[in-house]
Amino acid sequence: MSTNKPRVSVIMGSDSDLPVMNEACKMLDKFGIAFDVDFVSAHRTPHKIAEFVKKAEKQGIKAIVAGAGGAAHLPGMVASETCIPVIGVPCKSRISYNGMDSLLSIVQMPPGIPVATVGIDRADNAGILAAQIVATGDAEIFKKLKAYKDELRTMVETKSAKLQKEGHKKYLEQK
Repeated sequence: MSTNKPRVSVIMGSDSDLPVMNEACKMLDKFGIAFDVDFVSAHRTPHKIAEFVKKAEKQGIKAIVAGAGGAAHLPGMVASETCIPVIGVPCKSRISYNGMDSLLSIVQMPPGIPVATVGIDRADNAGILAAQIVATGDAEIFKKLKAYKDELRTMVETKSAKLQKEGHKKYLEQK
């Protein structure tokens, strides 16, 4: 059921967030999910939020990954305008408190306006969560996610076997 029509939107408040948000894009690429990317500032272009949401709903977007630093109002503002699931990515900014201000701004939403939130600068996890949302209606994406989780399990099992065989000191020397 994969299609070239965007199924996820990746947005951010500023181009300074793009290096972080690119990690979500990489994960969506990995699972073969079409997406679009844009800058939408809650403070500098608030009018663009309503336009963006209308377009996303019309396109059939299944999840929105919204990254923001500092005051980090973008994910909540978008969530207040749509029923599409919004995944917030708190981004560290040059003026932030190591991203904690962004994290708290995103997770402390009022009742009725939920924003699923990942860890600070963890846009990769936001991409995976968006893929999981898409996978609820797409068996092909679901299979790709299962294979990815199997790869993660195998990686840990391989490392564990090596640690048990060599011991922690030798394992660390080889890292």
